[in-house]
Amino acid sequence: MLTGSTIIAIAALVFGLIIVMMTVKIVPAYQRIVVLRLGKFNGVRGDGLQIIVPFIDTPIWVDIRENFLEIPQQTCITKDNAPISIDFLIYWKVIDPANSVLQVRNFMGAAQNVAMTTLRAVIGDIPLDDVLSKRDTINSLLRTKLDEVTERWGVKITTVEIREIVPPREVQDAMNKQMAAERTRRAVVTEALGTKEAAVTVAEGDKASNILKAEGERQAAVLRAEGFALAISKVYEEAKKVDAKTMSLQYLEALKAMGASASTKWIIPMELAELTKSFLPALKETTGK
Repeated sequence: MLTGSTIIAIAALVFGLIIVMMTVKIVPAYQRIVVLRLGKFNGVRGDGLQIIVPFIDTPIWVDIRENFLEIPQQTCITKDNAPISIDFLIYWKVIDPANSVLQVRNFMGAAQNVAMTTLRAVIGDIPLDDVLSKRDTINSLLRTKLDEVTERWGVKITTVEIREIVPPREVQDAMNKQMAAERTRRAVVTEALGTKEAAVTVAEGDKASNILKAEGERQAAVLRAEGFALAISKVYEEAKKVDAKTMSLQYLEALKAMGASASTKWIIPMELAELTKSFLPALKETTGK
């Protein structure tokens, strides 16, 4: 059975532990503590071991890591009066913990409402075609305008990303038809280019074949001409070696063949006397006359 003194000692120990826990704070590197002393701002405590005066200081924890806020789908009217639905994400980060606590009560709710109104204002100044094709421009505009508002809250808008854009039904149908027509056009162009390249390839092949054939014929003609010229040159060289006596003997052999024939008429050429002159000295030497 516990005595009164024991109970008092246990109660004092528990109270002391509670006081220590309320006094000693271990702050992670990604958090800060905004301290209010008796309701007044008393500074921002960084990471590490921090001492808080119990019952006097009120610590408010602030996360300084980058966070995101999802903006649900909103229906906006473009500059050319076309309704369009858009939803997007906001990435933000606390850069001034004190202002994030002292200047805004509920940053998430305030940022969401500001984002909705800013989105409608931005889309209202842009035609439908630009909304569908210039997401990066819209993201940049939204980030700039939101950052102008949240800067006084000690919050920096780092990125704005449009997640989905849903145009009206008739616009979607027109876009689908346009995409189908574009695919058909590309297919026709691709087929035409293929046919053209095939025709060019065949024509180049025929051209190369004809060139090779003509080159072969030319070389053959050159070789034939060179052979004919060589043959004529050889004949000419041999003809230069034939003297008058040889020619006379050949002539007499031809006359002898003619005399042996059954012809009753002889034709004696006038050149016979000239041809036989070369044989007279030889005949005289043989006959001694």
